[in-house]
Amino acid sequence: MINSAIRVAVVLGTRPEAIKLAPVIQQLRLSSDFETQVILTGQHREMVKQVMQLFSLDADYNLEIMQREQTLTDITWRSLQGLEGLFQQLRPHVVIVQGDTTTAFAAALAAFYQKIPVGHVEAGLRTNDLFNPYPEEANRRLISQLTQFHFAPTTQAVENLQNSGVLGEIHHTGNTVIDALLSVAKTRPQLNIPNLNFSEYRLILSTVHRRENWGNPLISIAESFLNILDNFPDTALLLPLHRNPTVREPLQKILGSHPRIFLTEPLDYSELVAAIDRCYFVLTDSGGLQEEAPSLGKPVLVLRKTTERPEAITAGTAKLVGTETAEIVEAATELLTHSETYKKMATAINPFGDGHAAEYIVQILRKRMIQLL
Repeated sequence: MINSAIRVAVVLGTRPEAIKLAPVIQQLRLSSDFETQVILTGQHREMVKQVMQLFSLDADYNLEIMQREQTLTDITWRSLQGLEGLFQQLRPHVVIVQGDTTTAFAAALAAFYQKIPVGHVEAGLRTNDLFNPYPEEANRRLISQLTQFHFAPTTQAVENLQNSGVLGEIHHTGNTVIDALLSVAKTRPQLNIPNLNFSEYRLILSTVHRRENWGNPLISIAESFLNILDNFPDTALLLPLHRNPTVREPLQKILGSHPRIFLTEPLDYSELVAAIDRCYFVLTDSGGLQEEAPSLGKPVLVLRKTTERPEAITAGTAKLVGTETAEIVEAATELLTHSETYKKMATAINPFGDGHAAEYIVQILRKRMIQLL
């Protein structure tokens, strides 16, 4: 026990942040050494609310910045403006951010302006291509320059930070998404998709949303889905649609009439975990699914030209297949026709942690903040 509680502000704005910070918030609130305030920027609304409910978490503040067709500039300046006043009011000893969202960047910058130390969960990811993914690669690099406590998920991330010459302390903790995934998977979540008989098909789970895949790459990806299903009548595709009409409308137009393609609203996190568990493999441009699916023994084909998670490629749990129709179809065909290829990917060891990352992070925070205070 310490003389006075360590005041921690945890800032998040999107569903991936909520998922990956939920185990950290839970661990912080289990300890009387911390006084924890959870701040939502509102970059996402309903999707964050679902995650908060799933993990029985409440937000203390919500900036409600969400606007229709908001730009990156809108998100940044509205978050900065709202967080400035809150940080002055709450006077946290440390601000925790996660990943590479615009919310995370704005929160790190707002904390820096108030001379508050920043703890960065999932620090050190890199593609070394500033515009791919966009704006995430720039966001995480900028956050790294403002961070005092880097919580790196892998040894590669540690090396990336060391090579970047960052000033903060670097700690190898694993990725908190594995904590979240395993805690939900233990509850045996259910998934009910109307007219989808899971025993009838080998189910392919897909998510597509990244900015760099908007436009022609998205069309190529959609056409690859049609080709795969035409070539393999025993397969079906489950594709939860992103709410952004730039992504949603082209996919609905190209895929909406296929009898074995199931387009749904975004799944809540427990449903997503159930979908990973029930699927045969994953086709995605999501960063989180590259980390999550291997923990449940599912191969991942990454619909991107680059990935900030090369550990998955090296470990063999994921394969980078790009956005060209022919390459995607070829990689999917390999998994669907060659059992040894499938088994090798499905049984490869997930490099992203042991499910205790949040505990390590909170232990480090407690020790280091006591020393600083």
